[in-house]
Amino acid sequence: MRVLVIGSGGREHALAWKIAQSPKLTKLFIAPGNGGTAEVAKNLAVDITNHDAVIALCHQHAIDFVVVGPDAQVVAGLGDDLRAAGFACFCPSKAAGQLEGSKGFTKALCDEMDIPTAAYGRFDTEAAALAHIYANGAPIVIKADGLAAGKGVTVAMSVEEAEEAVIDCFAGAFGASGAEVVIEEFMEGEEVSLFVLCDGTNILPLTTAQDHKRAFDGDTGPNTGGMGAYSPADVMTIEQYDDAMARIIEPTVRGLAARGTPYQGVLYAGLMLTADGPKLVEYNARFGDPETQAMMIRLESDLLELLFATATGALAGQHVVWKDQYAVTVIMATNGYPGDYGKGSEIKNAEGLNTPDLHVFHAGTRREGQRLLAAGGRVLNVTALGSTVKEAQQRAYAGVDQIIWPEGFCRRDIGWRQIAREFTTSA
Repeated sequence: MRVLVIGSGGREHALAWKIAQSPKLTKLFIAPGNGGTAEVAKNLAVDITNHDAVIALCHQHAIDFVVVGPDAQVVAGLGDDLRAAGFACFCPSKAAGQLEGSKGFTKALCDEMDIPTAAYGRFDTEAAALAHIYANGAPIVIKADGLAAGKGVTVAMSVEEAEEAVIDCFAGAFGASGAEVVIEEFMEGEEVSLFVLCDGTNILPLTTAQDHKRAFDGDTGPNTGGMGAYSPADVMTIEQYDDAMARIIEPTVRGLAARGTPYQGVLYAGLMLTADGPKLVEYNARFGDPETQAMMIRLESDLLELLFATATGALAGQHVVWKDQYAVTVIMATNGYPGDYGKGSEIKNAEGLNTPDLHVFHAGTRREGQRLLAAGGRVLNVTALGSTVKEAQQRAYAGVDQIIWPEGFCRRDIGWRQIAREFTTSA
């Protein structure tokens, strides 16, 4: 099978790395890829926002199957256009992708299907949004309705912080994505990511993970696209998992199918484990980044087979096998991220670190001859396995410490909640 992966981040590198291990693969391409993806696939330069150009590329390289990685391409309907052109594609439809493209859409579906989530209001004027804040106080959560690269959410601990977030949204901080805002009640609990595959009818659970959104240690600093993750997230009990599947995942799939927009792809639910059971924080209509990096290094099954079964309605009878280990991925980012940051700094000694227990996935990198240069905010994803989260964390940071990049930074506490639980259990 000739396969094309769409995207250029660490998620796409991890997906391509795992797909490359499939015996069903004939040739692997990635568009546009990054400075590390050429180790597993042929990089193809193309503007992935130009759907006609992507389709032409598929014809040129006789592609059999396309795997779409980024959220923007899901929401823009790239999967629909590829399927209309005759290509099998792992990507939800544009209609189903509204689960991620519009927080208001998802909230309305939750109302319709009685899915537990935070109480909310949806506002298209600054005045109405501010009035809601003044009436309800803080803490409170402000969300730009559309895509904002993981940065359109403010957990405001004061009314003043909430005011600022609303004013920023309506002033254009997130472009059209902030033209409407969803304001939610603050939910107490620990957040977990739950991933499943769905072929429109059948649901195949994958695994759990926990992301670290804040830029700095101790969950401080601004929200980012994610500074690291670990998998699986054992804080979610079997009972909570069963509850989430029965009251959140399954009603979502039923509701979308009943609307005539069946969901085919990976469904990524951000869940809050509250005292009243799991509640939906948000949905993403694609694999998580950086959760995917931690998931792929744990996956034993043939990823290509699973993705193709999802895209072709053949998930029934499929199962997934995971290594009996934990994985931790640490994001190395450019100084200044998620704010303004420079590009073009050289990274040394990131090559040759890969072992069966550790892999360096590239995100914002590019090649200039023999030199590896930073070309984005989140740049490298150092990912390791261990028998405990602590062991996986130690291996990941041992890898980080071998990379020479003065212009970069990382959090030094990825997995800290689970490590604290491991310490308590062993004490």
